[in-house]
Amino acid sequence: MAKKQRKTTNKKNAKQEAKQKQDQMMIAIAALIFVVIAFLVFGSNPSQGNTATVNSLPAEINTAMAYEKFEEGTYMLDVRTPEEWVEYHVDGATLIPLDELEARVSEVPTGVEVIVICNSGNRSQVGRDILLNAGYSSVTSIAGGIQGWMSAGHDFVTDE
Repeated sequence: MAKKQRKTTNKKNAKQEAKQKQDQMMIAIAALIFVVIAFLVFGSNPSQGNTATVNSLPAEINTAMAYEKFEEGTYMLDVRTPEEWVEYHVDGATLIPLDELEARVSEVPTGVEVIVICNSGNRSQVGRDILLNAGYSSVTSIAGGIQGWMSAGHDFVTDE
């Protein structure tokens, strides 16, 4: 009789262990699903901090696309220095030097697409990120900056 009781106890233990493993597997799957959903909702781009703003434009566009958007009336922000601006700039762009942008961000219109331009494309990326972090939702920078713009044959003016 002792052997029969041990077999029954072993079967119960085996069933309990199987149930525990199944429960643990379900918890692991639920945790994985949670992580995937969190990743999709909050994204994985640490350069944008914890802002809830999603950029509706690509981070960077080429000069042909920038020219087309500018011709359609997209706001262009030049973040170069005043001295660079005097040499040459896109007629119709607005100058706010990068080192002043955070303090003057309210001068950039909201609710419109914004193209940020600089000399070669480096400062415009920083300017774009400043605007995105300030809550702007449609901001891009021009790859190659005004140098690329001029090399592509697009119009520019000089104040000299």
